[in-house]
Order: sequence, then structure tokens, then C-alpha cells
Amino acid sequence: MGWWLVNADTLAGSRFVVSALAEATASLKTLERGTAAHPGERAWLDVHLPAYRERQAGDPVTALLIRAALGRNWNATFLTPTPTAEGEPTFAQELARIRETPPETARADLTVSLRGPLPAQLHRSDLPQRTADLLEWVWMESVLPYWPRRRRIIEADVIARTAQLSQGGWAAALDDMRPGMRWLGESRLQINTHDYPPRELSGAQLMFVPVTSRQGWVSWDASHRYAVVYPCSGALAEAGRAPVPEALGRLLGPARAGVLVLLDTPKSTTQLVALTSQGLGSVGRHLKVLLDARLVRRRRAGRSMLYYRTDAGEVLVKAQRTG
Repeated sequence: MGWWLVNADTLAGSRFVVSALAEATASLKTLERGTAAHPGERAWLDVHLPAYRERQAGDPVTALLIRAALGRNWNATFLTPTPTAEGEPTFAQELARIRETPPETARADLTVSLRGPLPAQLHRSDLPQRTADLLEWVWMESVLPYWPRRRRIIEADVIARTAQLSQGGWAAALDDMRPGMRWLGESRLQINTHDYPPRELSGAQLMFVPVTSRQGWVSWDASHRYAVVYPCSGALAEAGRAPVPEALGRLLGPARAGVLVLLDTPKSTTQLVALTSQGLGSVGRHLKVLLDARLVRRRRAGRSMLYYRTDAGEVLVKAQRTG
């Protein structure tokens, strides 16, 4: 299996990072595969997949390039540059790193992701430019219109992970971050189940980068900066899997009932705003009514206040679902 040796100082200095380029790249991977992980993603694919396939059909060189860059088990390194931990660069600034990749570096990276020689069609010097152009198209057409809500979901996931960290330590925060990843103890972080040699991260920057699709990957820049890109914890899927029972909506009002249904696991106000697309003031008012009715309780986790259903709230939701 692939694992990293991460000492206490590296873990203590790690941070969560929001990356628009990572979100666009994850969306590109979803479009390329054409399969949805949950109803919310299915609806998004129904809207944007036809245009993506039409674009790729009209540009067979770029289509071949992206298939090669995504590889079987490894992305071409130039496609997934490691985010920086300082500030938050714009999408254009992040994309510039791909555009500026030397052509020979891109071709070398593709031989690794392909696990073999390049097809003749890819022996050319414009591969970084083509990759960046496609990512820019994906961003403008299929990500940017949803970015404000997606960003709220990403920020909500960071709050939830931080709460897990404060309650259960790194094992709780990392074990379910992405498939195959878990904390092994003794400074060892399993990254995946592939048979890769271990890497020493002591003294390096370690970043965790959430994205809203089910995609994920790891990357590193030289030997001092590492990133784990991971899928948010089911935020988009929850909205599709947890409809509000009609009778409960009539009893409490659809919006307030929706908040109660989402509290099957503890969530912060920020998470509820992201999941419901309601304003902060509206969510706050609904929570106050539910608190006064003793259908929910709250507790502090680090800097966040988490809300969860009481026994009475559980009985009410379950009764409406089974009635």
C-alpha cells in the first residue's frame, strides 16, 4: 500500500485549502468518466455532459490527451499541480501553472500516467496549453455557475473535519477522508491501497483540499509540499437522499422541516446554509424554533456550534417517514 510518514510537527502545521482549480479538475474527471455518484451529480451531468462530449469529439487530440493524463491509477503530474498554502490564488493564477509547464515535462508526465510510450498524436509542444484551455472551458461552463454554493459546501466540510479533529484526533478526521485512506499510527498515513514506496513528509507542508465531486487524488511539489484532494463528506448526495416527508413539511413548514431532516448527524449553521441554500438568517430562525420545541440540541466543537436532533426530533422524523 502507499503511505506517508508524517510526524507530529507536520500534522500540527497542516491546513485545509480551497482550490478552484482542484474543483474544476475534479469536475473534468467526472465529465470524462460520465458516471454519477449520487442524484445531485446525475442532474449536473445531464446538463453538462452532452456539451463536453461534443467538444471532445470535435478535438480528438485534446480528447486523447485527457484520457492519457487521467491514466489508470495516476494522474499526469502537470494536470494536478499542488496548491499553495499561502493565501488563496484565483482560478486564473492556478491555471497559469499548467499553461507554463514545459512541453517536455508534460510529455514525461504522460508516459508515467500511461505507463508506456506516448501515442504519436501527442508528440507535440502544445499539450499544456490544450490542457489549460479545456480546464478553463470546464470551469466557465460547468463549475463557475455553481461555485458560490459549492464553495459553501467545501467550507462546511472543513468545519465538520475540524470538529472531528477536536473530538477524536487525526484518526477520526482522516480515516474516512477518501477511499483507502486511514491513519495507521506510528506517524504513518495510508494514502491508498496501491503498492507504492513510502514517502517521508517531515518538515513538509501538508494540505487537505476538499472538492464536491466523488473524485480525489494526491500530489506533491518537489519534496516540501504535499496535498490530499478528497471528496466532501456526502454533502451533495445528502440533499438527494433525504427528501422532506410531505406531512412533516405541512406540520413544520417545508424549509424548517428540511433543516430538521438534515440533522441526522451534527451540523453547523454554515453546513445547513450550504445544504439548504437558505440564508443564514432563515436557518438561524428555524434552528431557534426547533431548539425552543426541544426537537434539536446544540453543543460546541472547537469554534463551531453543532446542532443535532433530540430523541423527540428523531421520533418525529421517523414517524413521518414510516407513516
